[in-house]
Amino acid sequence: MEVRYFLCLLIISLALPAAGQTADTGAAVPAITAPSADVTLSFIQPGRIDTINFKEGDVVKIGDSLVQQYDAVQKAQLAQLEAESQNTTQIQASEAKLAQSKVDLERKSQAAEKGAAPPTEVEYARLNLTIAELALRLATFQHDQAVRKFQEAKLQLDNMRLTCPIDGKIEELFIEAGESVNALDKVIRVVRIDPLWVDVRVPLSQATNINNGNPAVVEFTGTPKASFEGIVIFKAAVADGASETLKVRIQVSNRTARQAGEHVKVSFPSIVKKIEENIK
Repeated sequence: MEVRYFLCLLIISLALPAAGQTADTGAAVPAITAPSADVTLSFIQPGRIDTINFKEGDVVKIGDSLVQQYDAVQKAQLAQLEAESQNTTQIQASEAKLAQSKVDLERKSQAAEKGAAPPTEVEYARLNLTIAELALRLATFQHDQAVRKFQEAKLQLDNMRLTCPIDGKIEELFIEAGESVNALDKVIRVVRIDPLWVDVRVPLSQATNINNGNPAVVEFTGTPKASFEGIVIFKAAVADGASETLKVRIQVSNRTARQAGEHVKVSFPSIVKKIEENIK
């Protein structure tokens, strides 16, 4: 058993790649850590920055209000549209007019049957009923439109505030309070570094031995040195034909808050195990 283990280590050491290259056996592969989420937020409409609620380096949670545009005018307009959306006076008036038209038609019809009213009055009363029905439909439609305008204005007001989409840290602020920004200008960048992601290029000859959920050892070569076990969360479906490698992504816990962008070495126990099985 010790002889086979020595031969396995010998094969790995002979195949260890130079820095910046991928490994062609189970050797450790050099890589660089990256945030598991990196989001740069922008406003979808121009405006003036009113408040910035966090500074660079602050920890933020999903749903936190990060940056607010000046919105006093929009709030006043929203209040007006809300009042219009809640006003049903025109509908009530149209309903009353419709009820009156129905009574008039019934009376004129009864009078006409007794010869007390000419047929033209009945037709006139029937026409008034039709007009009243259309007026009610119009009033209802206009009220529905007022509700939609209010909802649209509310969404536009919501778009004047940037809320945090992830748990993470403020990495960068591109603006200051009082500054005007255009639509889609960079405003704030939020990153999540726990967990970290590590993308490595694995030779096709070894990639077949790696699957989602497999363990991977991530060795941090910086200060302080450390080694943690991660897990494969992604295996590309398309290989790089030029280098004959396949991208594999590892997720590794980062409870010690190491910065992203650190150089590491990644090895896959599943590959080493396969080599040992081949030696047997």
